Amino acid sequence: VFGKPVPAPIFVPEDEASLAEVIARYAGDAACVRLYSGGDCNLTFTDRCAAFVDGRRLLQRLEDLAAIGPIAGGGVNRLALTDADKAGRDLVTGWMRDLGLDVRIDSVGNAVGLWGDRIERAVMIGSHIDTVRTGGRYDGNFGVLAGLEVIETLMTAGVDPPSGGVAVAFFTNEEGARFAPDMLGSLVYAGGMPVEAAHDITGIDGAHVGEELARIGYLGSYPCPGPAPRAFLELHVEQGPVLEAEGFDIGAVTGVQGIWWEEVTVHGQSNHAGTTPMALRHDAAYVAAEMGVFVRRLALELGGHQVATMGRVELYPNLTNVVASRATFTLDVRNTDATVLAEAEHQIMGRLDELAASEKVTIERRTLARFAPVAFDDTMIDRVEAHASKLGARVKRLPSGAGHDAQMLARICPTSMIFVPSANGISHNPSEYTAPESL
Repeated sequence: VFGKPVPAPIFVPEDEASLAEVIARYAGDAACVRLYSGGDCNLTFTDRCAAFVDGRRLLQRLEDLAAIGPIAGGGVNRLALTDADKAGRDLVTGWMRDLGLDVRIDSVGNAVGLWGDRIERAVMIGSHIDTVRTGGRYDGNFGVLAGLEVIETLMTAGVDPPSGGVAVAFFTNEEGARFAPDMLGSLVYAGGMPVEAAHDITGIDGAHVGEELARIGYLGSYPCPGPAPRAFLELHVEQGPVLEAEGFDIGAVTGVQGIWWEEVTVHGQSNHAGTTPMALRHDAAYVAAEMGVFVRRLALELGGHQVATMGRVELYPNLTNVVASRATFTLDVRNTDATVLAEAEHQIMGRLDELAASEKVTIERRTLARFAPVAFDDTMIDRVEAHASKLGARVKRLPSGAGHDAQMLARICPTSMIFVPSANGISHNPSEYTAPESL
């Protein structure tokens, strides 16, 4: 029993398997109870986890953070470095300071709260709190607030900081919805991009990262690259359907898919929609539409973990009776296999060149992000699987289809992720949901 000295573990008879009864009878006002089983036990995985953390406190913090930047349907809009993001940052760093953590803001706005003496010796838990424009309340936020809950649970139990300490962190602009590339803060933290280059990035609204950091008061003094922690762990909702569909409680994440983001602008010629023969058009919208169909068919043909998405399309002049003179669209292409990902890129660019020649248009390209597939540390994956299994969880090893800050931290320290199920596999959507017992 944590919080009270006891000479030996407390063994509970089989007929007293109600967790509430166990705590009330044997633990009194102890902060939390460690459960042991000498054989068959009726306690579920959820029951066992509930003995360690304060689920109500965690859920309330999720609720409080979701109240910043709310949108219809229970979702959240906190694009990176906006006023809403500032308010979310202020709330979370306030919770860190309430616990007495040493809060450090670096030169790209990453925030680290340290319980211990040195980040280099600490286990870091973290994720992000920025969202897409139509985001849910769990993506990223859960991983940060879960790290905060771990620290507060240990503190409440009277446990001294583990050797080296524990840190909780959130990283800037993980989503990449306002500024490309995604995972920007963790990329800079890990030394993958100079601070100056990050500050110069222009967002979809014309804003610059460095200016926005200063405007919201999060242009911190701590340098980047940041210190490599002893290890990094990111808890996250799966954002996909696998765990729920196959009946698993926990995903031990093996790695993250490689990602290629490309912005393409097609320059054609505006003309009258009624008088211009089809064979004489230079239609930028047609090229964009053909590419949208092509990347979907290509992903299906390549199979496996290959996915491809046209996520944003903008036409000019965007009028009903005018052939579009310009089309700008983005492509998001991912695979766990770097060779297949490169082949997908080759075929996509080849098809784009064919369309440019046949439609007599010109093409501009801009690479927004390019990250190779990442494999997480085998020992860390084994630990996630082993500890979850000891708690009675049904565990599945699987790769992540989404990008995460963990893939950047994996460059500098042993790293792994833990997934919990997403209802119906939905994410980046106000209806994103994970059951409280899974959290």
